[in-house]
Amino acid sequence: MVPALHTLRRLRRGLIGSLAAVALAFTSLVAFSGASQAAAQGPCDIYAAGGTPCVAAHSTTRALFASYNGPLYQVRRASDSTSRNIGVRSAGGVADAAAQDSFCAGTACTITRVYDQTGSSGNTLVYQGPGGTGGADTAATATTEPVTVGGQKAYALYINPGNSYFANGSGVPTGSSPEGAYMITSGSHVNKSCCFDYGNTETDHHADGNGAMDAINFGTECWFGGCGGTGPWVQADLENGLFTGGSAAWNPNQVSETSHFVTAMLKNNGTTRMAIKGADAQLGSLTQLYSGSLPSGYNPMHKQGAIILGSGGDCCQTNKNASAGTFYEGAMVKGYPSDATDAAVQANIAAAGYATTTPFTPGARVSLQATTACCTSDYLRHDTSDDKVAIGAVTSGSSSTDKADATWIVRPGLANGNCVSFEAANASGRYLRHYAFELHLNPSDGTTQFAADATFCPQPGNSGTGYSLRSSNYPAKYIRHYASTAYIASNGGTNAWDATSLWREDTSWLAATPWN
Repeated sequence: MVPALHTLRRLRRGLIGSLAAVALAFTSLVAFSGASQAAAQGPCDIYAAGGTPCVAAHSTTRALFASYNGPLYQVRRASDSTSRNIGVRSAGGVADAAAQDSFCAGTACTITRVYDQTGSSGNTLVYQGPGGTGGADTAATATTEPVTVGGQKAYALYINPGNSYFANGSGVPTGSSPEGAYMITSGSHVNKSCCFDYGNTETDHHADGNGAMDAINFGTECWFGGCGGTGPWVQADLENGLFTGGSAAWNPNQVSETSHFVTAMLKNNGTTRMAIKGADAQLGSLTQLYSGSLPSGYNPMHKQGAIILGSGGDCCQTNKNASAGTFYEGAMVKGYPSDATDAAVQANIAAAGYATTTPFTPGARVSLQATTACCTSDYLRHDTSDDKVAIGAVTSGSSSTDKADATWIVRPGLANGNCVSFEAANASGRYLRHYAFELHLNPSDGTTQFAADATFCPQPGNSGTGYSLRSSNYPAKYIRHYASTAYIASNGGTNAWDATSLWREDTSWLAATPWN
């Protein structure tokens, strides 16, 4: 694996450029030192200082220029189909989530537009569906994932299959012109369907051949086969392929990016070279996953200059998008950014202070309450008479044993520290785990298999309520109650507990006050 290029001897712009980048990075690190303080610099200010200005800049969470004081995105409420623009709390600052909360109170809201902060109306992303840019998709729900940025509440653009966005593009590099891009996405909400992309795409919604796209891809899809690990990976969607490096062969320097917040970067000079980078967006160091020649057949590039978010370039005029992913912010730039500029942008991202609002903090106690209409008095619990896990009613009048059986201690994920494991509050060393897809309470045997079976990744509830707990080693399956028994279940499948009816509700849980 090639480490991020941080030393002066490996920077290409010489001493003056390097010192400038260090200054930019330092400025970025203090950009969000106070909850109400606007950014001293945003990513697009850093790109401009590096000679590669942003030509498109999108975010639902914060301004990407220090001076930006306009709308970030538009929400539409279901009750009366009225729309409202959501801006920043102050110039260069974080989204005004309170304005969205007030506007959407008592009804559902969707995100219908994500504005281009460079000021180009042609680069405003609009959902690919009826009433949007046209097509089969719909707008994403606006309230699925709240986060904090520098301690302030904001909302992610949480894209499920059937959601995607598109812009015709204005001033975006075309042909073989050099281009760079980054986005902040999430390793906790992905799938293996084509294609969760952000970047340059076709203007006609068709697959127009090699090099017609130049977009960042993030997900678990292994396009050419032979992939190492389970992903998700930062890849390049260049049309007719998702590339981990400079060929169809697997790039051994690729790594799975499983952090809740992930920085994904791609740059392509259009004729000879591209680079792929990734990082935990809460930390300061980028990993260079690939830097080298373009794949055979992609020299030169044939970019068309439209912008895609959440789907591949040949979607979604007749068929719905199948991919899933989360978008917090991203930008596209003119030119091939230096490694110093990349590092300074990543430092700014880390300093922004992205954080989850999840109650699943290691060491915390939690009771998991069912949300399906039939069962709102029921909680996920183990039975002291055997090792099986089910749901059962628990009230203030329940016995102390029943209350303890329905209480779990959150532990760092045994197989993935970015996820969690659940230890029984009254059975030390025994964990919630699946076996043959049914949930049991078993003591850890120290094996890799047990650790994987006992690790779950919290994400916003599949029904739009509470949280859903995705299996670490079966990422299409979630903890579900079915006929009062607990399983991991997919939305459709050969098992009875994979039934699509009420799947979303049965896999959504409230993180309730612990009973014990």
